[in-house]
Amino acid sequence: MEFYDLMVFIHIIAAIIGMGPGFFMIFPVKTATTMTELQYGYKIRNKLHGCVMIGGTLLLLTGLIMGVLRPYLFAKGWFIGSLLLFLLALAFGPLVLSPRSKPIKKLLQTHPDNTIPDEYFRLSRKLFFYERIESLLFMIIIILMITKPF
Repeated sequence: MEFYDLMVFIHIIAAIIGMGPGFFMIFPVKTATTMTELQYGYKIRNKLHGCVMIGGTLLLLTGLIMGVLRPYLFAKGWFIGSLLLFLLALAFGPLVLSPRSKPIKKLLQTHPDNTIPDEYFRLSRKLFFYERIESLLFMIIIILMITKPF
């Protein structure tokens, strides 16, 4: 097995580790009916986010290493497109998702009783909207990497 093949293998495993859990981040909190359930759901989300971060970092590193090992990849539209979409999705975290998740985290820490306040539903609807956009970006990246259309 060549080093490049090893990078491809790690890249695929990283996609499973990083992107897989990312597609399911909404589910642990979507069906919560009490604050206790919601808080537990967000603990699960936090653990999933760790997998997403590790996998995402490996994806970026192995993708760039493969590009360095096979420079012709930087002339392929699917490779450049995937890389640009990945960087856009990466920027979603601090620029789009984090500002929308901070008020939710504060609400989870300060809400006095076990009922989920209406404020949470308003805040989470906005957050989940952007999380779905990010998931769509990752689906497009996966499709580009599999089909290599241009």
